[in-house]
Amino acid sequence: MPASRVAIIGAGIGGLVAALDLAVAGHEVTVLERQPAPGGKMRRVQAGPASIDAGPTVFTMRWVFEEIFAAAGAALADHVTLQPASILARHAWGPGETLDLHADLDRSAEAVGAFAGAAEARAFLAFTARARRIHDTLERPFLRGALPTPLSLVREAGVARMLAISPFDTMMAALAAHFADPRLRQLFGRYATYCGSSPYLAPATLMLVAHVERDGVWYVQGGMHSLAAALAALAARHGVAFRYGAHVQRIEVAHGRAAGVFCDGERLPADAVVLNADAASLAAGCFGPDAARAVPGVARANRSLSALTWAMHVRAGGFPLVRHNVFFSGDYASEFRDIFGDRRLPQDPTVYVCAQDRGDGGDAPDGPERLLVLVNAPPDGDANPPSSEATEECADRTMAVLARCGLQLDRTDAPCVTTGPQGFNTLFPATGGALYGQAVHGPMATFRRPGSRTKLPGLYLAGGSTHPGAGVPMAALSGRLAASCLTADGASTSRWRRAATSGGTSTR
Repeated sequence: MPASRVAIIGAGIGGLVAALDLAVAGHEVTVLERQPAPGGKMRRVQAGPASIDAGPTVFTMRWVFEEIFAAAGAALADHVTLQPASILARHAWGPGETLDLHADLDRSAEAVGAFAGAAEARAFLAFTARARRIHDTLERPFLRGALPTPLSLVREAGVARMLAISPFDTMMAALAAHFADPRLRQLFGRYATYCGSSPYLAPATLMLVAHVERDGVWYVQGGMHSLAAALAALAARHGVAFRYGAHVQRIEVAHGRAAGVFCDGERLPADAVVLNADAASLAAGCFGPDAARAVPGVARANRSLSALTWAMHVRAGGFPLVRHNVFFSGDYASEFRDIFGDRRLPQDPTVYVCAQDRGDGGDAPDGPERLLVLVNAPPDGDANPPSSEATEECADRTMAVLARCGLQLDRTDAPCVTTGPQGFNTLFPATGGALYGQAVHGPMATFRRPGSRTKLPGLYLAGGSTHPGAGVPMAALSGRLAASCLTADGASTSRWRRAATSGGTSTR
């Protein structure tokens, strides 16, 4: 088996999975992470005495991680404790307007019927069947495959199946064909935001997210960050070296290929480099001018959503929170016009609240609890970040939405960590705070994402800005694809073959 030295920049989920797969394949792997702990966007913040997950909070597609751990000779259940969620999310529009979606399909249909009538319950069942067909059509050729093209998808899935998944409809147009109730269109349109996109511009194929969520949501004991910690620990047991607090100045290019990295003034030679950072940072020259040409840049207009978040340790009352809660705006279309059109914080935001000390029962803790409160925001944290006044006004509007639905938060002296587009741009440079890479707007947007391979031989990409897309399981799949492409390319490179024949790694 060809062996090589691989430098991985970034210990986000994509980099961790790539490191583990490459180590299992026999490569010598070093992960360089500028933060003091692994996780990337799967981060924790400290609000007073409380440690709060301040990144992704929903765990889905468990099979992805079961396969990753199994490939490393381990079992996911031995490293991460998961509890299935019975209530996927609680949704609210105002007093008396609350709808729970359940893991059990029949219970969800009953809930929809009680909320909006029998016809909408039947429409919901038809919608879920359609979402499943879309997922099943795209899982193998798109989610698991290397960078696909429209033609390759048609070849593998067939013309009839591809047309049946409505690739040229917008999500909202497709939902209008299912649901008469605008609240249900709003609820299921929100799945586009899981990919950082507007449901009014995203293709109907993103309805597959509804099937992914209905297929299972789990609570992770210790929070989502514990998944990153478990992957890092398993990778270390397979020989991966981690360097935290490491600042990579540039990717070295020699003889037309990636040849290592310069980190904290030190040259670290490598046969290949995996970049687990937003591809926009590479194109912007954050890792040197030579490597910048490896991928195209991302126009500001094509960036995905950013967010304004409040991680708080606060007393809550009045509304029966469960783990995942969504409080909808009164005018969904205007929310996305504000963000993508007027490039301002939404005047009437939809609010997501993750109550991290609650589960399906919704039992309130005795005292303050850990909440992550999030609204969508424009990805302009570099060029036009919201002012402190605009941020505080948005906070007031956010609390007004919650209060309208009955949730009261006593923010007096409550510890709170606020992060907006400017803060996310600092954490993830050259993105403007965009959290999902490029927005998936239009039928061809998905194919604009870079794949694992770049124009620079020896440089590979992983993470949510690359194929197959944003989200924890997608980023994990991107890490697997990067590792697979790197190993396959090494097997066809005579230099790596010579290193393997001699029983060592290549030298420079």
